[in-house]
Amino acid sequence: MMQVSSAKENMLKKIRQALAQPVPVPFPHTEGSDPSFSTPNEDLELLFAENFTQLTGRFSFCANLQELVTQLQTLVNARQWPALYCREDTWSEILQQHGFTHLQQNNLNNCPAAITGCEFLVARTGSIVLSSAQQSGRTVSVYTPVHICIAYTHQLVFDVKDGLQLLYNKYKGNWPSLVSFATGPSRTADIEKTLVVGVHGPKEVFCFLVDAG
Repeated sequence: MMQVSSAKENMLKKIRQALAQPVPVPFPHTEGSDPSFSTPNEDLELLFAENFTQLTGRFSFCANLQELVTQLQTLVNARQWPALYCREDTWSEILQQHGFTHLQQNNLNNCPAAITGCEFLVARTGSIVLSSAQQSGRTVSVYTPVHICIAYTHQLVFDVKDGLQLLYNKYKGNWPSLVSFATGPSRTADIEKTLVVGVHGPKEVFCFLVDAG
């Protein structure tokens, strides 16, 4: 039989003692379902707008769908964009029903900007959360130079944990293959510590938040 060294035997003895008399959790109040951050008194719309714009995102609140179309049309005219790419049937139908005709669902390569919906918005971090289960898939939100996200106010959550619970309930535990958190335009400082925007994704991100009523 292989002889166990005294040092190893002492280590195993300590492990057995620890397992027999487990040490209590030092901060039990941090365990469980208590949120890491307390929900603020201010509106989630305002908190999201503040954090999103601090990340150089461009935020716009729309009282209704008609105002959304008006603001989108103003943006298209100002930038002189020929069309916006949108693969999501729901948003394409809604926008066209309200008179917005500058859409196309093919040839993403020639579009300067793309429209997507989202899974939810995180107010505390100003993040847009998307998933591969959306009709836009993995590519649309990062391919064009400008990403335009349209969301309803009921999609706002305070913290990431709240949103992940919504996703769990929505997909009944069958998670999408990809869940991504877009926190402002793409950026990197890997090259000589110089901040460069738009390296791995869009250079600009717009969020149009529509009042769900």
